[in-house]
Formats: sequence, structure tokens, C-alpha cells
Amino acid sequence: MKVRAIVTGSTGMVGEGVLHECLLHPDVEHVLVINRKPCGVTHPKLKEIIHTNFFDLSPIREYLVNYNACFFCVGVSSVGMKEAEYHRLTHELTMHVAQTLAGQNQGMVFTYVSGANTNSKGKSMWAKVKGKTEDDLMKLPFKKAYMFRPGYMQPTKGLKNTLKAYNYIKWMYPALRALFPKFVCTLKEVGIAMIHTVTLSYDKQILEVPDIVKLASSK
Repeated sequence: MKVRAIVTGSTGMVGEGVLHECLLHPDVEHVLVINRKPCGVTHPKLKEIIHTNFFDLSPIREYLVNYNACFFCVGVSSVGMKEAEYHRLTHELTMHVAQTLAGQNQGMVFTYVSGANTNSKGKSMWAKVKGKTEDDLMKLPFKKAYMFRPGYMQPTKGLKNTLKAYNYIKWMYPALRALFPKFVCTLKEVGIAMIHTVTLSYDKQILEVPDIVKLASSK
């Protein structure tokens, strides 16, 4: 199966890494990125749409058809944010995009980047909001919806949107992976695992780090 994917968040660390793997992978034939600002990448497989309002996709709706995958990598930090605003930028935004795509692409696989310890019944605000987003995405009429819960992701060398904090700890990656294999993977593995959700499928809809690593290495 050839993958035709929509990638969001490609101006951030995770989205940039996922896009990088899509452009390298032989099973991906076309990628559409939707960004608020240019991602700065050019490639024969790649088409970019600049669109600032993800709550209103009607101006670009006609371009969002004939895709069999969406790798949703948009995300905001909850630090310093009230629950209502975090809910709006996390749950409401994600659901609006997902509902639009589900209505226009039969057979689409939707993959959402959530986070470790996500839980709709948890105590922390961000975990509850992300958890509700996961729950509601899995109710939509996609072919399959996968929730990725990565922990620490070793950045891909050479990419430009790596979070600054990673520059101080990425040298520790070999030790972190050995000591905490259930919480540590690479951004490359995340991207390849997403592609494999379309080409290979997976028996779980919620993927923790060991699942991501397993799916990335599957043939």
C-alpha cells in the first residue's frame, strides 16, 4: 500500500521528524503539510498549504481529499495555560480537523501524538484533556485511529526544530534507553511507526513506547 499522508505540526520537533521520515520512506508517495508558517522544506513528494486558522478549514477543504493517512503532530504545552484554553487548543482544534478529514477521506488512518501518562480520568489537567481527545478520536469513522504516547524521543540529527532542552540531554540517550526502555525511543522510530500504521496496521489503538518501537521495527 502506498501512503498519501497529511502531516500537521511540521514546524515543530515531532512533526518535522515525522515529515522527514515520510519523505525518505519508499512507501510514501505524497505528503501534504498544513502549517501556519512555511516549514522550509522542498521535495518532489511534498505539497505545503499555509493556513492560519485550524478551526476553520473551509477555505482549503477541497485540497483535503484522496488521502489515506493523517499524522497529527500539532501540540501546545500546558505550562501556564488555563484548562479552558488548553482544552480549546488541544481537544477542540484536534477534533475539528479530525472530523473534517473523516468526512472527506473514507479509509483514512488517523494517528495522534498524545503523551506518556495520558488518562482521561487522571488527576493532571493536561492528561485529562489529552485523554478525552484520544477517547473522542477513537469514536470517529476512520479506518483506524491510533494514539501515540511517546516519552523521551531522541531527536533526529540535522533537523532544525529540536527543542532546546534536548540539546542538553541528548548525549545521555544510550544510557536512558538502556535504563528506561519503556519510556525512551527515537523520533525516527515514531515517524516510521506512523507510516507502518497504514502499511502494516497494529493490534492496539493506544501505543506506548514499547509498541512504537515494535511497530517501527516490523517488516
